[in-house]
Amino acid sequence: MTLKPVWQNYINGRFVDGGAGLLDVDNPGTGEILAQQAIADAADVYMAVSAARQCHQSGVLSDLRPVERSRMVRKMGQYFLDHIDEIARVLTLEAGKPLWEAHIEVEGAARYFEYYGNQAETVEGRSIPLGKDYFDFTVYEPRGVSAQIIPWNYPLEMTARGIAAALATANTVVIKTPELDPLSNYYFAKAAEMASFPDGAVNIICGYGHEAGAALCAHKGVDQIVFTGSVPTGIAIATAAAQNIVPCILELGGKSAAIVHADADLDKVLDDVRWGIYFNAGQVCSAMSRMIIHEDVHDEMVDRVADLAKGLSVGPGLDRPEFGPNMGAMVSKKQRDRAANLCAQAQTEGAQIAAGGHKLNIPGHFLEPTVLTNITRDMNIAQEEIFGPVLSVMKFKSDQDAIDIANDSEYGLVGGVFTQDIDRAMQMARQVQAGQIYINEWYAGGVETPFGGYKNSGYGREKGREALWNYVQTKNIGIRLK
Repeated sequence: MTLKPVWQNYINGRFVDGGAGLLDVDNPGTGEILAQQAIADAADVYMAVSAARQCHQSGVLSDLRPVERSRMVRKMGQYFLDHIDEIARVLTLEAGKPLWEAHIEVEGAARYFEYYGNQAETVEGRSIPLGKDYFDFTVYEPRGVSAQIIPWNYPLEMTARGIAAALATANTVVIKTPELDPLSNYYFAKAAEMASFPDGAVNIICGYGHEAGAALCAHKGVDQIVFTGSVPTGIAIATAAAQNIVPCILELGGKSAAIVHADADLDKVLDDVRWGIYFNAGQVCSAMSRMIIHEDVHDEMVDRVADLAKGLSVGPGLDRPEFGPNMGAMVSKKQRDRAANLCAQAQTEGAQIAAGGHKLNIPGHFLEPTVLTNITRDMNIAQEEIFGPVLSVMKFKSDQDAIDIANDSEYGLVGGVFTQDIDRAMQMARQVQAGQIYINEWYAGGVETPFGGYKNSGYGREKGREALWNYVQTKNIGIRLK
């Protein structure tokens, strides 16, 4: 498979160039330029929003029976499964993931279309009894134009979960792809065409945040904004949206902690560490970035986790097509260097390296799978989101001590508890300040389960049926009977 040298934006059913020129997209596995992506300017944003608004106002989606939209949404998911090998390869090349991880992401994207396609027929109003002289009922109507700003860590899954819910509820969308890995979003346009969505229903642009992103968030034709990313950018987006009284869904990262009790199944914990912090090179908002381990098993667990990290094979994603103990590149040199610098800073503050901690001396953007110990709550490494394959390990004595450490963060996205005592697990689940709690399995749940954060991790919920209510407005209709 040979990649196209230039990839375009998709506006109003057509692939078009961008007013801001071209952006070089590199291959994190080699550091070399992979292709070029057309970059949208403010004028391109206005065209995309205008196309989406015209499509919405025409009623071409909202006039359909929900079952018809359901079938169209599910067809988009089938497109991804039918082209999984091609799409996964592009994703690996632009994002640095092992090829087997890219296949999992493509399958995950397809699953969102399947799930929300099936949910399209379930969005129903209700009647409200007001006595014999009235008939009162509610209906749900689409918000209109959904502007969605996509992060680079999961460019397919994050786009799919927003597009699928929006289209299932008869909204139109304008997607701003990440600049670091925008190429694979091309396939959402192809999927929408295959599923016979009308022109303007799906618009996909790549642009810089300060230009295209800012123009999109400030546009008065946008009815809702969905954003996943950093806290400072989330604040800026929410501020711009407030000027137009536009609701937002914000997922703003995390510093999530796994509490490991002395009675935990340490073999299971170790397996979850593999997925929790080294999958996608740790570039996951809900990553297990902190482990809080009971003092009775702390040393044993550290040794086992360090051996796990040292045993992972790290290198280019295309060279790792099969599931196994391996890890790919970080998405960019900037991200890799930031994570490495945070590890070095932690050492100056007294942290100790049990494994990794350094850049690999090979082409590409690679960081060793890392385990840091002797971490205290006041260290920067215990507070700042690293977004890399770096695990910070802390020790606790009592249950309350563990809860206090877990909650000592500005974030509250997810948390985990590992113990054989279900009463203890439930007590801790109630007290850990996070939007989702995993008990005895990190990433327990799926597309069906609501996801979102407390505190600086944002507001609103993605995934599950809860996400549907982000995309609709409730209208009440009261009738005075004769």
